[in-house]
Amino acid sequence: MDDSYKWGVVLIACMAIFIIVLDSSAMNVAISTLVVELNTTVSIIQGIIAIYALIIASFMLLGSKIQDILGRKKTFLMGLIIYACGTITATLSINAGMLLLGWAILEGVGAAMILPATTTIVGSSYEGKDRVTAFGIWGGIAAVGAAVGPIVGGIFTTYLSWRLVFGSELVFVAGILIFRHYLTESEPTLKWKDLDIVGVFLSVISLILIVLGILFLTRPEYWRYVAVLVGSGSILFILFLWWQRRRINNGLEPLSDITLLKNRLFGLGTLNNVIQQIPLAGFLFIIPVFLQQVTKLNAFDTGLTLLPASMVILICSLLGAKLSSRIDSKYVLMIGFLIAAIGTFILSGVFNVKTQMQDLIPGTVVFGVGIGFLLSQLTNLTMAAAGKDQETDASGLLNCFKNLGYSMGTALIGVLLLLSVFGGLTAGIESTGLVDNTTKDEIHDGLFNYMEKMQTGTPQIPPQLVPYAPLIIDSTISSAMRQTFTVLSLILFLGFFTSLFIPSRKNPT
Repeated sequence: MDDSYKWGVVLIACMAIFIIVLDSSAMNVAISTLVVELNTTVSIIQGIIAIYALIIASFMLLGSKIQDILGRKKTFLMGLIIYACGTITATLSINAGMLLLGWAILEGVGAAMILPATTTIVGSSYEGKDRVTAFGIWGGIAAVGAAVGPIVGGIFTTYLSWRLVFGSELVFVAGILIFRHYLTESEPTLKWKDLDIVGVFLSVISLILIVLGILFLTRPEYWRYVAVLVGSGSILFILFLWWQRRRINNGLEPLSDITLLKNRLFGLGTLNNVIQQIPLAGFLFIIPVFLQQVTKLNAFDTGLTLLPASMVILICSLLGAKLSSRIDSKYVLMIGFLIAAIGTFILSGVFNVKTQMQDLIPGTVVFGVGIGFLLSQLTNLTMAAAGKDQETDASGLLNCFKNLGYSMGTALIGVLLLLSVFGGLTAGIESTGLVDNTTKDEIHDGLFNYMEKMQTGTPQIPPQLVPYAPLIIDSTISSAMRQTFTVLSLILFLGFFTSLFIPSRKNPT
């Protein structure tokens, strides 16, 4: 392989995107092990997964703008080093706090510098059909990283150690450094004094407050803070948009060119990226929770259950890129949303205490077909709306909202599941006929905490109720899964509806 190798840039981009998306899906199947080894709860692990995507989203605009100050290649490599430091920290974690620092914060900041640089490097390295193919491959590998992650995580967690999920990423980091000569540097167009510090503050804080507010819904004692966090975050985000517009009108360099959002293709493309990420993130979080809590599968079997969907996502990502050369990308999107919605609808009817892994495969495969089509189109379609001079801002905004969607998906769908469980436990307790009103609340809290610990240890409830605990929790989770997947179907139908308004534009380049 020499410097003239046509797909060298895509090779590097694919290795980078693979390790960034691998973490969340790979570690989802290790939830039970993480809860036990780090002495934590499902909600905290859910929070770490959501915060990982949130940190990426929050720092994405800053990471994108740094390209204009340092250059794309230098920004990419600097982000890679920060990411590697986070990977080492996560590998050596001895508690949830250390995992949060390494995985969510350091890896998140590193990824926020890598992702926009990767998008613009790929976008600027290819044209025409090669550009469509490059983004299709890139999107497909992103899908594989998210979807194959469960089987990778399952193998490591069950037979070796979950820590190797993070440790193995250092091999990819080394590979990227070896092949870095394929990357071309861009000339810096800004200086540090041009950086919009106020915009950085407003964008980071607003997004963090909104997602934290959603995560606080998992515990009733925190509900009084939810409206304050989400409300203040929303106000700060509106202020951010106003501040960006003000800087643009005054001839100053904004953190991001928000005028792109007025472009119909870019705005709707970004919206559909967010809508697509929410069910994908929710799916990858709650399916392993069900499989490990109710069907009592280990990490490997959990990953094995998701493997057919993983393969289908890869195949359909590649097919979708080919399909867009024959029909308008808009219609590929519409088909993708519709098929994914059918998949979640099928899944909404299969959850009960007797559900086995094979019962889930038909629905997950149909869902995977739809997601594969979506991932093959969304990045290229959205980026096609940006001119050459807007690619940096466009990639920053797009990746910011995509990761915000993933973070919100993990938070919203996880919260919806936990709230459904929290509310449903009361009926399960009453069905035993062994409690009175004076002890019901204590039993409810004891069962919920037992569920939060992935049914490990002994539930803190009256001894006569202990034999009923697994059945009560399993029945409640099954019911909650049915409700949650119905909501996922509605979200995907919303994506189908919004994609109707995307301008028809065959093979956008």
